[in-house]
Amino acid sequence: MTQPRQEVLQKLTPVLTKRWLSPDAWQIGVYERLDGYLALRKALDVHPDDLIQLVKDSGLRGRGGAGFPTGLKWGFIPQGDGKPHYLVINADEGEPGTCKDLPLMTYDPHSLVEGAIIASYAIRAERAFIYIRGEAVHAARRLRNAVQEAYAKGYLGKNILGSGFNLDLVVHSGAGAYICGEETALLDSLEGFRGQPRLRPPFPAIAGLYASPTVVNNVGTIASVPYIVLGGPDWWKSMGTEKSAGPMIYSLSGRVVNPGQYECGLGITLRELIELAGGMQPGHELKFWTPGGSSTPLLTAEHIDTAMDFEGVAAAGSILGTTAMQIFSDQDCPVYNTWRWLEFYHHESCGKCTPCREGNYWMVRTYRRILAGHGTVADLDTLQDTADNVFGRSFCGLGDGAATPVISTLKWFRDDYLGYIEGRTAPRLSEKSLVGAH
Repeated sequence: MTQPRQEVLQKLTPVLTKRWLSPDAWQIGVYERLDGYLALRKALDVHPDDLIQLVKDSGLRGRGGAGFPTGLKWGFIPQGDGKPHYLVINADEGEPGTCKDLPLMTYDPHSLVEGAIIASYAIRAERAFIYIRGEAVHAARRLRNAVQEAYAKGYLGKNILGSGFNLDLVVHSGAGAYICGEETALLDSLEGFRGQPRLRPPFPAIAGLYASPTVVNNVGTIASVPYIVLGGPDWWKSMGTEKSAGPMIYSLSGRVVNPGQYECGLGITLRELIELAGGMQPGHELKFWTPGGSSTPLLTAEHIDTAMDFEGVAAAGSILGTTAMQIFSDQDCPVYNTWRWLEFYHHESCGKCTPCREGNYWMVRTYRRILAGHGTVADLDTLQDTADNVFGRSFCGLGDGAATPVISTLKWFRDDYLGYIEGRTAPRLSEKSLVGAH
């Protein structure tokens, strides 16, 4: 392991992660001593419309994958419509390789609670929900405890801090379906139905939860709000780039010495992030990586100096996504890893739409044949054609996420596929895996 250079270390910007190592930071007393709930007091003295403008001015973009401007999304909520408004926080973190929301909720749950109260006040919502993944038992316990503490201190409930604003916050554990990370499937699940994506329009801002105006935001997005209220838009924009403002929690896993979460200003490069993580593991050289989880197009070692912001990653041909950066070396097989991801997407597909349901079924079986040493060159054309017909033709992004690694590995690593087909690479799967694969 090599020590990161000083100029690279200076790119660490602990904002959302600044309390993670503080003893008992999840307890409200510690949180309050570390500037907790100061932003709420400040926000309640401001008109809700001014709060929305403040978030617009900060340039905050969604931290859940799409990067949509947060203040703009809040501004879509119609006011004076006579309907209840809802805030729904998407904490169903399930993207392979992603690990930024769970530690935030585990070690600093009050930052999410405080952000939820401020956001609800801004959009005039008196009921908010945190939809957390069912397997995240420890994080859910911490969140529920934080909500109880906030009620006891008067930060939630009726007439919050004497402002006249009322808010009830519910922590809801889902059943562990990856599809519920898609916002409309999440809303259906929250209403008690099977989690499946809805047709749009109407969009959630007009007809979301219980057919009422709803804002759906990611954990990192909402947890950023108190810092923006306290520090101001200019301070927030001092980190990151002109079009991608603020810090981001990057999750590095795979062939690095110190996998973990690294919070830096948007725009840091992969080379610098790997350096912060102690470099590549001894004996390993970078071969391919995911910039935003397995559902984003893979990039190669040639892209090591890509700026890790929304525009930089898009220019390289991928998506920033959830900044789940899985790092693979020359000792890892892109074909095998794509099959592993595809098995996940095939299992998690809700089955509502034909391209995703059928396309993933057949692509998984084609991969099994190739990895068992029974593939043909024609299989590569079949995979390309199937992936092209899944991508952009599904109700939600799960179809795109499944097709993406297939398309990108065929683009960058076709020879790795041919290695199995031509017998140059030893099969990775046994004959048992071919049952039902023909």
